[in-house]
Amino acid sequence: MDFNANTASHSPVTPEHLNNRKSEPMGVDNFENKTVSKPPSEDAQDSADAGPDPDSFPDGGFQAWFCIAGGFCTVFSSFGWVNCIGIFQDYYQAHQLSSYSPSAVAWIQATESFVLFFFGLFSGKLTDNYGPRWPLLFGSILHVFGLMMISISKEYYQIFLSQSIVSAIGTSFLFYPTIAAAGTWFKRHRALAFGIMVSGSSLGGVVLPIMIQRLIQDVGFGWAMRITAFLLLGLLIFGNIAIKSRLPPVPKPFTLKEYFVPFSELPFLLLAIGSFFVYVGAFLPFNYIVLQGRDAGLSGLADYLVPMINAASIFGRIFPAHLGDVYGVFNICIIFTLLSGIISLTLWLAASSTAPIIVFAIIYGFLSGLTLAIIPALVASISDLHKLGFRVGALYAFSSFGTLIGSPIAGAIVTSQDGGYSGLKIFCGVALITGGIFIIFSRMKLASGFMVKV
Repeated sequence: MDFNANTASHSPVTPEHLNNRKSEPMGVDNFENKTVSKPPSEDAQDSADAGPDPDSFPDGGFQAWFCIAGGFCTVFSSFGWVNCIGIFQDYYQAHQLSSYSPSAVAWIQATESFVLFFFGLFSGKLTDNYGPRWPLLFGSILHVFGLMMISISKEYYQIFLSQSIVSAIGTSFLFYPTIAAAGTWFKRHRALAFGIMVSGSSLGGVVLPIMIQRLIQDVGFGWAMRITAFLLLGLLIFGNIAIKSRLPPVPKPFTLKEYFVPFSELPFLLLAIGSFFVYVGAFLPFNYIVLQGRDAGLSGLADYLVPMINAASIFGRIFPAHLGDVYGVFNICIIFTLLSGIISLTLWLAASSTAPIIVFAIIYGFLSGLTLAIIPALVASISDLHKLGFRVGALYAFSSFGTLIGSPIAGAIVTSQDGGYSGLKIFCGVALITGGIFIIFSRMKLASGFMVKV
């Protein structure tokens, strides 16, 4: 029966109608279901009030790619800055902090990476609650201010506060809102979109080290930092304009228990452990290859090793990322992570002259570029988009302890070997392979069979 139709009582009664009536129980529940149905106009209004469909991804269009372009600029300014910190290890040891050990100097870069990742707990949560605009603005101001303070820093504690705390917190409030906003626009091409956007960090790792080193020679350290800060300020202005989430924020009250909920999911926990070990080892070539290159006699060419790694990683973050959309992001991440560890234990371990070191820098940059770029896509594939910022932040906060301990441990290994690098290279390779194994375990909990797209 249709209680919304005025002419229903005048319709002829046929055996088909009777059969239909017999199949419908005439209880209260059925009566309520019939009478509370809304006219189509009301359904359309409810749909409009509900906002965009979270499961309907445009996977393209001007606003989606405009967001990726803005994200490219913010990632260039944040993660790209952190990617070039290897040059500071060398510079500080030769100038302001020449009286400190390599391990002590390494704490500056290690803490900077740690803060970038750890503060994702807070920047990701704020993004989920209020959208990306305010976290991005706060991060932009803090990052630029920190760089300006580095330009006038002379003592260890001044450099540490400016670079490892103030600037680093700013980069965290730039990176996670960008990832969360971009994830709302893409699904089928998410890994490719993330790869293009995160390649900004690789380009930053190419441009910034060369630019800073040349500026230091021409105008001194202080003005080199100020000019860099103004360049990043211009990029961040564009990023603040372009980055927008497709979905409205869903404010939820803060609870400490919420931070532990994702880790109750075994695939997420295993992925987080894998990411931890990846970040123990992944940045060691960035931080130490310049020093090793100088010891191997590369002289002026050593300054270009970090830009070489980052230049190769641009291609590693874009083209293989598309394979993740085709064959599964977990599958591709596992392959490239294991290969990164293998070449560290083989090619880098044996490299002691110019050609092998350069070849390693290029191959490692390509392989590790994909690994570091695709992890957010792994998290997005097993997460509710309304919680993406928080869940990415939670995973990276856990992984941040890997970046915190990795570089100082490596520095201590180098010191214990009286400047030798073989132990550091073994440590790097073993950490990456261990990370890859845990990501395999995470994938196995999601699906069995290597032919399954995961």
